[in-house]
Amino acid sequence: MRETTIRLFVAAAIAEACSWAALLAGMAVKYGPPRNEIGVHVFGPVHGALFVAYGLLVLVVARQRRWSLWHTAVALACAVPPFATVLFERWARRRGLLAAPADADRPLTPVG
Repeated sequence: MRETTIRLFVAAAIAEACSWAALLAGMAVKYGPPRNEIGVHVFGPVHGALFVAYGLLVLVVARQRRWSLWHTAVALACAVPPFATVLFERWARRRGLLAAPADADRPLTPVG
């Protein structure tokens, strides 16, 4: 179950960054020479949904992995600047914040 949550978190981080790129492209088309708002109408709600999904998954993973309040706040703040979710995910992986807890690696021993 925990590994599934981590995979969902990573997927949400990447998808949120991609939706940022699509939304920025839609805004360029809206305010650029074509003056067409279709990109913003399509990618705005998609980005909003992925933004919320990423935020919820941050809270779930932070609770499961027992992140500090600082790490959780940084992860949530990284949803605001474009592409920062991917940078946070890679940083968290290098720091071991996405690794399984040490207790999960140890086999269960029978009691008694």
